[in-house]
Amino acid sequence: MKFSNYSFELGNHRNKKVIWINFSYNETLKIQLRKQFPSASYSASKKQWYIVDLPVVRQRLNIEKKPIGQKFLLSIHPINQQAFIDYRNQLQIKAYSENTQRIYLAEFAELLLLLNDYSVKDLNPKRLKDYFLYCVQYLKMKERKMNGKINAVKFYYEKVIHRPKMFFDIPRPKTPSTLPKLLDRSEIKKIINAATNIKHKISLKLCYGMGLRVSEVVNIKLQDIDSKRMMVHIVGAKGKKDRYVPLPVSVLKELREYYLIYKPKDYLLQGQYGGKYSKSSLQQVFKNTMRKAGVNKQIGIHGLRHSYATHLLEAGADLRFIQELLGHYSVKTTQIYTKVSKKHISKIKSPLDTL
Repeated sequence: MKFSNYSFELGNHRNKKVIWINFSYNETLKIQLRKQFPSASYSASKKQWYIVDLPVVRQRLNIEKKPIGQKFLLSIHPINQQAFIDYRNQLQIKAYSENTQRIYLAEFAELLLLLNDYSVKDLNPKRLKDYFLYCVQYLKMKERKMNGKINAVKFYYEKVIHRPKMFFDIPRPKTPSTLPKLLDRSEIKKIINAATNIKHKISLKLCYGMGLRVSEVVNIKLQDIDSKRMMVHIVGAKGKKDRYVPLPVSVLKELREYYLIYKPKDYLLQGQYGGKYSKSSLQQVFKNTMRKAGVNKQIGIHGLRHSYATHLLEAGADLRFIQELLGHYSVKTTQIYTKVSKKHISKIKSPLDTL
């Protein structure tokens, strides 16, 4: 579809960021618009069509993306706005992922908003300790959240204004050692069978069948799939590491059926506006399908990856082989699955049984 017959304008509608669509009305242009953007809506009060302002929509319409963290900048006192801009620039220079940039900028913005008109450059280690103590005692932040916040603030002092000694005497909360949540094979089968939409079924099969993170699944492009070698190239995964994983034989036929139905152009799992399917949509698919399957567990879609690793271990796969498949930097990360594997735990006999 050519967009030369339409003009687009950024705006707000009912407390949402939207893109207003202007065109000389005729039925053909209206039908073309609805075909390309099924979620396009008409505002009777504005007498205009609009679509929700999303990054993928901006990309499709060739509209410049909003800088990450821009929503915080206007709320930060002018005395600290340059610090926020310098921080964002340094994250981009170091090529941190967009997700990491969003998290770090949000954490740093929380500190700047609290400081108000006090310059972040004038903070000393004692005042930083007081801030982290405030986060623990009054904001009730847990250990993982606190470690993330410390990392974000630490980045500013060490990487932006080069003061590494600021954090010599700031203690870190000990992160609790938790075990991964799992699903057994029968539960996974129920969940996959409950997915009636072929796109949803394929998505869940790839998450479990290759042990992928949800971000890795939505980033698979058609060119990454090698059906002759039965391998999938996982590009730019966590830590910017590429790897290959085996494509399950059982999913190949469905993949071809899916392709004929949806005809994706670039990404295997294509979103409704083009581009890649969103992580949040896939997470919601998992929740809905799990509920439909009658599997009542407090577990997210990442549990499919944990289950894949554990089931491989129980089937006798070597731990270092599993490490490579999962893309773990250290085998120590992979060793956690030995703590939940039935194969290892079932070998232990209780002393009660010997009485």
